[in-house]
Amino acid sequence: MFDHEDEGYDNYLNGDIEKFERFLKGEELGFIDADRMEALIDHYLISSQNQKAIKCAEYAVNVFSFQSIFHIRLAQALSTVGKLNEALKVLNAADVSFGNECEFNLTKASLFSQLKDSKSAIRFFKEALKHASNEEKDEIFLELAMELENAGEFQTAIAVLREAISTNPQNEGAIYELAYCYDRLGDHENAIKSYSDFIDENPYSYTSWYNLANAYSKLENFEKAIWAYDYCLLINPEFGAAYFNLGNAYMGQEKFRLAIEQFTKCMEMDGDDPIALCYVGECYEQLNELPLAKMFYQRSMDLAPLLADAWLGMGIVLDLEGKTFEALAFLMKAIELDPENGSYFHVLAGAYEKLNEFDLAEENYIKCLKQDCSDEECLDNFMQMMLDDDPVKALEFIHGFEEQFGKNGQTPLWIVNVYWHLGRKTDALYYFRGLFEQGPEEARKIFELNPDLKKAKEFKPFLEE
Repeated sequence: MFDHEDEGYDNYLNGDIEKFERFLKGEELGFIDADRMEALIDHYLISSQNQKAIKCAEYAVNVFSFQSIFHIRLAQALSTVGKLNEALKVLNAADVSFGNECEFNLTKASLFSQLKDSKSAIRFFKEALKHASNEEKDEIFLELAMELENAGEFQTAIAVLREAISTNPQNEGAIYELAYCYDRLGDHENAIKSYSDFIDENPYSYTSWYNLANAYSKLENFEKAIWAYDYCLLINPEFGAAYFNLGNAYMGQEKFRLAIEQFTKCMEMDGDDPIALCYVGECYEQLNELPLAKMFYQRSMDLAPLLADAWLGMGIVLDLEGKTFEALAFLMKAIELDPENGSYFHVLAGAYEKLNEFDLAEENYIKCLKQDCSDEECLDNFMQMMLDDDPVKALEFIHGFEEQFGKNGQTPLWIVNVYWHLGRKTDALYYFRGLFEQGPEEARKIFELNPDLKKAKEFKPFLEE
């Protein structure tokens, strides 16, 4: 598309533009041959002079009605101003000549894609491939794959993207889309294999090393992720996103000073970033360097006042400094900005508990568990608060937990623990034996929940030898 290699076109183009501009004002156009007319239309399309492109293409369709390329150009011009159905009518009226089949089908596919008709778009992308040259195929494969993604057909898209990469190993767009498909499928193991195979043939593709590292990170294999990010940066030391994700990987290993170094390098490359500043604040929070943590959280909030994590971080630091009442305003602001994040309610509940506002603490623990019933830490904190205050209420709550909220791995352990706390040792042991028969390793987590049970003679037979 828009490929005019003959230098003669350039010699005529300026004169033809002047002629056509005068024609639009009412003068005679005179004769311009088909090749020069196509170059003129392409000039208007490339320079986004869309209305002139439409008028030029309409004129060409009338003069050269037997040449399908002008129907194609008219449809393309109409699509630039959103006249998609009109563009389809133009194409449907065209008699496609030999040599234009690929572009005809590509244009039709693009129109259907814009009309959100993925099924038709996929059909015409496939038809375009039948007529495409080898040089054109990898980009058409990529467009087809993206349409398959729009239709939710990620496995099929992966197969198409592999074809694109096989046709052109340097197609970085296909590499990124492959990562997206695997991410949507949660198939990180296959992503790792695919990228590793690709790197074997293309060891200097920094984008492949980057995507390989991302896949390792999603499996929480941070050691391998760091190894892959390092190779990515060795090939391209100017890749800011890799420094950012390398910082995340170091955070996953709790190597907070190394993480700070990487986030700082990222910002040296790309400028201050509110999320990177927030993560630096979190690193300093974990290092218990609270004044620095507050400084970076504040810088993050100044840059992005709507970033909920920065407000949460500032609230947590104030709480750690013993300023729990002051922290509440920041925690509530975080929840206002991101009310769907259950973990924020968990943090707020903990703050209310510190202030002995137990009703408000309970309210927020429950809000967290309603959003994420599998949050084991939240359930542990809430149950411990209830156990200290009202063990009978705690037992009633934990027995009805699954019916009210859903599954949580800690639920059966808490039933044992509350029975034991209430002195109902027979019930606790009966229930625990059942858990132990189902899975000894999971059952032994009771000793993490309540280490005192290791000293109880009734539980000693269940301890690991």
